[in-house]
Amino acid sequence: MLTLDQVYHAAYVLKGVIRETALIHAPLINPESQIYLKTENLQITGSFKVRGAYYKISQLTEEEKAKGVIACSAGNHAQGVALAAAKNGIRSLICIPDSAPISKVEATKSYGAEVCLVKGVYDDAYQKACELREESGATFIHPFDDAQVIAGQGTIGLEILDQLPDVDAVIVPVGGGGLISGVAYAVKSLNPNCKVYGVQASGAPSMVQALADKQVEALKCVSTFADGIAVKCPGDTTFDLCSKYVDGVVTVTDDEIATAILTLIEQQKLIAEGAGAVAVAAAMFNKVDVKGKKVVCLLSGGNIDVTILSRVISRGLLKAGRSGDLVIAMVDKPGQLKDVSAIIADLGANVVSVHHDRGGENTGINDCYLHIRMETRNREHLEQIRRAITDAGYHIRNM
Repeated sequence: MLTLDQVYHAAYVLKGVIRETALIHAPLINPESQIYLKTENLQITGSFKVRGAYYKISQLTEEEKAKGVIACSAGNHAQGVALAAAKNGIRSLICIPDSAPISKVEATKSYGAEVCLVKGVYDDAYQKACELREESGATFIHPFDDAQVIAGQGTIGLEILDQLPDVDAVIVPVGGGGLISGVAYAVKSLNPNCKVYGVQASGAPSMVQALADKQVEALKCVSTFADGIAVKCPGDTTFDLCSKYVDGVVTVTDDEIATAILTLIEQQKLIAEGAGAVAVAAAMFNKVDVKGKKVVCLLSGGNIDVTILSRVISRGLLKAGRSGDLVIAMVDKPGQLKDVSAIIADLGANVVSVHHDRGGENTGINDCYLHIRMETRNREHLEQIRRAITDAGYHIRNM
């Protein structure tokens, strides 16, 4: 059973091991509210996961430590377990989905863990870890469905209340539910009036579905680039705690997550991974009631692969209307490109690429298509350019 004393004990054990991460005011995230960012993306190992992993491992008996530990993870829990095991002088084996970012896999190895890559997603890695546990006798360190792990994550709730005692709401990423269970339990135990909301990716709404149906059940599949919360099935313990202490769980799309990551980079100079940015996405797109309130968005992690980050930035620019593509149908004659370029330039956009296509068998002999990618200010600016080109007599194809 989880107790408040256990959460406070975890905070005592973790003192000197982890950072008390900063709470940063971020007024531009949603101008209608007072948004603060709890920066667990700046935690050692780049994620909150080290809190629960370290506390759990610190409480093992000497006999258990001698047999080592085993875990499964999309990457962040893996690093937390690997670091905690190394600091306690014990062996660790981590099962990681083969779809996890290379950066997370290599970071896990760098902390001294043995890594077993498993085909599939988190739940497939979990099954493999269970098999290997039976063979080795090692202690399984569950990433979320464990009271001691949850107590470790709950220390974030204690820090938030110390840093912002009059907080009105806390928004927390949700995968299997360990983080929000600990945070919600700690916050609600000390300040029952504070709302706690969870956020999942729309392609992996396992806790949303479980709470709606009032029972734990597994999704057939999950699909999101937010690998840290791509969990098919929440835990029994986390489901019970969320049912009792969480005020609601909402979803955000991958495009909304990408926009949140881009916003954090530009406005706050902070890097968040997909899972780490979902709370900000929920606040930005008003998925929960934040108007006029002091709200903490928990940035759970910052371990994003640079190649994925590049794609995310591109998607975020498109979502925000900062980048736009036009396909213009026109007659292939001199001066057309000059005229279109002049319209775009006069309206203050920047052309970054142009492709001239003379069409195919279903187009007129003298027809062509002009493909243009531009850098624009926002969606309104992009729409202004579209109208100006249309008003000049050109036809823009729907993409």
